[in-house]
Amino acid sequence: MAAKAVIRFSVAVAMTITAGSAFAQTNDPTLTQTQIDCLSRTNAAAADCNKGGGDTKAGGKDNAGATPGTGAARPGAVFLPSLIVDLFPNPAGASPAPTTNVPSEPANGAAAPSQPVAGQAAAPSGPVSPLTNAVLTEPPRAVTGAFVPDEVLVTVAGDAAAVQQIATSFGLQVRSQRQSRLLGSTLVRFGIPDGRPVGVVLAQLAADGRTQRREPNHIYSLQQAATIVNYAFDHIVLDPKQASGENVRIAVIDTGIDDTNPALSGVIAQQFDAMPDVPIKARDHGTSVDGLIAGVGALEGMAPGAKIYHARAFEGGKSTMDVILAALDWAADQNVRIINMSFVGPKNDLLGTACQNARALGIVLVAAAGNNGPKAPYGYPAAFDGVIAVTATDAKDQLMPQANRGPYVFISAPGVEMVAPSGAGSDVVTGTSFAAAIVTGAIANLLHAAPDRTADWVEKALATTARDLGGHGRDSDFGYGLLDIKAAEAAKE
Repeated sequence: MAAKAVIRFSVAVAMTITAGSAFAQTNDPTLTQTQIDCLSRTNAAAADCNKGGGDTKAGGKDNAGATPGTGAARPGAVFLPSLIVDLFPNPAGASPAPTTNVPSEPANGAAAPSQPVAGQAAAPSGPVSPLTNAVLTEPPRAVTGAFVPDEVLVTVAGDAAAVQQIATSFGLQVRSQRQSRLLGSTLVRFGIPDGRPVGVVLAQLAADGRTQRREPNHIYSLQQAATIVNYAFDHIVLDPKQASGENVRIAVIDTGIDDTNPALSGVIAQQFDAMPDVPIKARDHGTSVDGLIAGVGALEGMAPGAKIYHARAFEGGKSTMDVILAALDWAADQNVRIINMSFVGPKNDLLGTACQNARALGIVLVAAAGNNGPKAPYGYPAAFDGVIAVTATDAKDQLMPQANRGPYVFISAPGVEMVAPSGAGSDVVTGTSFAAAIVTGAIANLLHAAPDRTADWVEKALATTARDLGGHGRDSDFGYGLLDIKAAEAAKE
């Protein structure tokens, strides 16, 4: 049995691909190769596919993309699971307002049009020739999670000429390209103009040795649950009169902020917009996160005096992988000690590499564990090694019911019904986003007290001093337990 068979497509197959009706894309990682063949119809004749109109069931949907009872789906449909939940508050029964140029999850599994997100033109880089000799060096990938349906992200070894050659060879568009510090190579966002599924294009690109990593352009969501006085100081054993993050540089990747809010007066050292062509419509989430970390005045944060380097990378609660990577690269260039990532999405190798390299630079990475419920898949970037995954507890130290669970959960912190600054002044907020902000501010206190403390020391100190809340030792609900900053401060160097 050949490990990786090389399949050369005929001109007729390439024309079918171009027509956009040859494949029904799936994100189910449990599919067998036979099921993939049935879905793609490329090898359907040889595969043992169910009869009855030519439909093969996979993951509760047939290979035409139809959900039982909904009628036939569009050709080339992308199935997006309800794993990433936009938890921004909305009026009962109302849908979130549409956001210009930001990809959103298509309804009923239908493919949404791709929009430029990172402020770069999405027009073709030149004439795109029909693909006539596509090569697969590996099976088509079953892509998990929400993603932009007509784009892939690729790191390329080579210059702009090599990028254009790859685009021409594989019938793609160069929508953006830049040198990534954290990935150590050129990151290219290729557009797929002919309707081929993302999983197929990723497999085709593996044939070119100049492509190093190939990933979907995944979509990520901020982790806020809509819902008193900030009880966090008492629960994490941090004296508000002694709290300080002075001279500690912290990056926050989030929505735009209301920098006129009195709680952020003198707090924001610098701002970066990773999606400058997308108008800012909401500033609440980012303002709340920054305020809980380092707010001043009546709504004092955990680490007053810390300097926030704020990267705007979300609008309407959503962002994409290429935008988040741009924000991470900018943050790394600011010589920050901590990066707060209060968002969740699918596993993505590019994001994992960026987090690994940021940690290698000595940066402490803090992320929300997720608000998608006990049975939800792991939330990323929180589930990557070297990232402190934070879950949320309430004023009674009970776990937030909608919090993600899993062995990747590292520590618990207050995150339910807390007063925080917002775009409208202040608001009561709930979510692992805000628990992550509490932990980020607490860590800033540790680094203010001893600037030479390393990321490894911080992680160990939090783990060994947390107050156990669940089963004995680390568990999938509370991690190591509730953050105890006083005990962590006393931990041995």
